[in-house]
Amino acid sequence: MRIISRRTLREFWNIYPDSEEPLKAWFQEATHADWANPHDVKALYGNASVIGDGRIVFNIAGNKYRLIVWFNFPYRIGYIRFVGTHAEYDGIDAENV
Repeated sequence: MRIISRRTLREFWNIYPDSEEPLKAWFQEATHADWANPHDVKALYGNASVIGDGRIVFNIAGNKYRLIVWFNFPYRIGYIRFVGTHAEYDGIDAENV
């Protein structure tokens, strides 16, 4: 998968340093994956939540942070739409970010 954009993750872990290693690990796994659909993602990340329209929510750092990625599965591209704390996540509309 091609993940756009790592810069968003980097900016987040600069604020929350304990998220750096988990986000790097997720990024490495995602860039080496060949996910054709949400079921492929769930096979590797069983606790990920498919919220519709190609968006999937990942729990990061033991569920301390949330990552929302919109996937274009036919083109094997994932667009990072949100990364934040649970409090920040609770304040957004996850289906429309």
